[in-house]
Amino acid sequence: MEPGRAGCLLLLLLLPALAAAAPGEFDPYRVLGVGRSSSQADIKKAYKRLAREWHPDKNKDPGAEDKFIQISKAYEILSNEEKRANFDRYGDAGESQGFSQQQHRQFHRFHDGFYFDESFFHFPFNSERRDTSDEKYLLHFSHYINEIVPDSFRKPYLIKITSDWCFSCIHIEPVWKEVAQELEALGAGIGVVHAGYERRLAHHLGAHSTPTLLGLINGKITFFHNAVVRENLRQFVENLLPGNLVEKITDKNYIHFLSHWRKDNKPHVLLFDHMPVVPLLYKLTAFAYRDYLSFGYVYVGLRGTEELSSQYNINVYTPTMMIFKEHIDRPADVVQAREMKKQLIDDFLSQNKFLMVARLTSQRLFQELCPVKKSHRQRKHCVVLLTEEGEKFAEAYEAFLTFAVANTKDTLRFVHIYSDRQPEFADALLMDEEKYRGRSAVVILERRNNAGKIAYKVLEEAWQGSKEDNFILLDLLDQLRTDPGLLSSETVVADLNDELAPMFLIRWFYSTVDYISDWWDSLFHSNWREMMPLLSLLFSALFILFGTVIVQAFSDSSDTRDAPPSGKEETAAKTEKNDASFSKESNSRIPKKSFVEVTELTDINYTSNLVRLRPGHMNVVLILSNSTKTPLLQKFALEVYMFTGSSLHFSFLSLDKHREWLEYLLEFAQDAAPIPNQYDKHFLERDYTGYVLALNGHKKYFCLFKPHRSGDEGGTLGSCEDYDALQHAEARGKSSCSPGSRSIKNKLHKLSFWMERLLEGSLQRFYIPSWPALD
Repeated sequence: MEPGRAGCLLLLLLLPALAAAAPGEFDPYRVLGVGRSSSQADIKKAYKRLAREWHPDKNKDPGAEDKFIQISKAYEILSNEEKRANFDRYGDAGESQGFSQQQHRQFHRFHDGFYFDESFFHFPFNSERRDTSDEKYLLHFSHYINEIVPDSFRKPYLIKITSDWCFSCIHIEPVWKEVAQELEALGAGIGVVHAGYERRLAHHLGAHSTPTLLGLINGKITFFHNAVVRENLRQFVENLLPGNLVEKITDKNYIHFLSHWRKDNKPHVLLFDHMPVVPLLYKLTAFAYRDYLSFGYVYVGLRGTEELSSQYNINVYTPTMMIFKEHIDRPADVVQAREMKKQLIDDFLSQNKFLMVARLTSQRLFQELCPVKKSHRQRKHCVVLLTEEGEKFAEAYEAFLTFAVANTKDTLRFVHIYSDRQPEFADALLMDEEKYRGRSAVVILERRNNAGKIAYKVLEEAWQGSKEDNFILLDLLDQLRTDPGLLSSETVVADLNDELAPMFLIRWFYSTVDYISDWWDSLFHSNWREMMPLLSLLFSALFILFGTVIVQAFSDSSDTRDAPPSGKEETAAKTEKNDASFSKESNSRIPKKSFVEVTELTDINYTSNLVRLRPGHMNVVLILSNSTKTPLLQKFALEVYMFTGSSLHFSFLSLDKHREWLEYLLEFAQDAAPIPNQYDKHFLERDYTGYVLALNGHKKYFCLFKPHRSGDEGGTLGSCEDYDALQHAEARGKSSCSPGSRSIKNKLHKLSFWMERLLEGSLQRFYIPSWPALD
């Protein structure tokens, strides 16, 4: 035997052994520790037990996360009967049933030893081979609730919900990766939720399909509905932010803007840049620091900012950021850089979040400015000026501010408080002593715990801002560095009132506006499954209301019919007794003010009303002329009213305009014989008025109704007197009907019988090869 053939034979013999020696595939039964005959209850119980044991938030084992993912994947397969059946039959949870999955696995294992694996085809469906750039953004339910939602009050989040075997997810992945890196560098948060492993979180977010993109800000979710391109995603994140974060500043309003530091109790930031619109980086920064700083933007290329740029010596070619505190004529700090990076801005703003002598307006601000002592080496003291508003106390405040600017340190904070707005705090420190009434006082304090316990010392004399007061305070601060026991007094102070909080009515109004805005957004953009209960309630109420109106209308009509008839009505009633019984019953069911909608069939609506009519729908067309239009339409509406429904459409065709189209159609009707004695005297043409065609545009056939002849039995049925009796039951005077009008209306006598047979499907059908054009 030749060596080449021997090698091939040996390779074929070794293939089964190589396949058997390959490592085992993923087995969900083995992962959950259940048998193949286990019930859904046993599988669910095993999943809950293992999920609690291996959840990454509770199990600190390095492999806990991978194990938890395997457990979730195994439960996803076994909890779905279809996927479980596919796995039991083919060894895989997919739907590929055209060939043996075992053969596919053997083929894949054999080529895994070489270079010809599935990555050769660039199929990134296998989660082990996909891009791992999203791994650092993966969210779990507890992580989302405990960290992401609170953090959304400081920065907006862009979240993607994805899953395995999601073709659209793969399609948007390059754009998502680029935008995620860009927004993260600007200060936005990025999150990824794998719907296969975090179904609870995906359901909580309202995502019922993949991929889904949504934004999260202030704990509220907004869905993305546009094309996934870079510009749309950036604009979506920008639209999440409030619109009043950054104020446009010019020469006319910069003084007014900077002077608000006292009212807002915040430093004010001016951003100088040559961009005509506020960059997204500045907006995200303003949102993150909105509780501490007020932001203004100056477009240096705009006319009307020259004075502002000249006063503060701004380089128009370099972005500049200035912070103004108590003095608006000069900035407290400045930073310039050709490329403003987020880290540079954060470092700059975090060092200037408070005024030099901030006013304590809330307990949160008190805790930040005067933190609790953590150890003897981390003591931080607060020097508090207890004062009041008004010109009387302005000199003392200015002196205290000057002292604070000259002596501010990392371990020392200077603040002031209005005694009349925080009376409990002032009384706890000053003990309601008479010498401080109507005057300012200075207190040095140190917070000992979060329960309100503080150690403090009050200057013996009221603060007037004199040189002597400055020397006394400076001496006490020097002693405090070496002798912490100088703060000999202790007390417990109550939490400060929130002075800047809006009134109850204003808060209620804002909450109502937010609720209405969220409801409106949910109505048009959120998942409809969440809106179904509200919509069901709304439509139920409308249905009940509409039904009540209809019942009332019919009851009023019944009351009118029960009233004593007039002379003309009595005559009409006697005539009506001679009609057929079916006609009596049908006419009595028709409301006196209700008609079916009949539209004219023209070349404009011909395609939509016939040629492309939906399957199962028919168009019932009445043939008329200009002279017979009014009486025939009235009788036609009266006859077909009881047959109105969603599958029937009613139209009329002008014989004067489209005679050729009608005659072409009637050629396919073998029994459409000429009507004797009904020829047009002037043009010697047949009179087709009163013909009715039921056209099925989809199946290309029609049914034909020929007019009732005056000599047939029941010729008085549906006469003009009957029609007027129904339509003018309450009218007085003579009828305008004429013998000619009665004969025209009698053409549609027994049309209701024909309509019943049409709905039963017992009429003869005339098929045509195609619908002719309607010229």
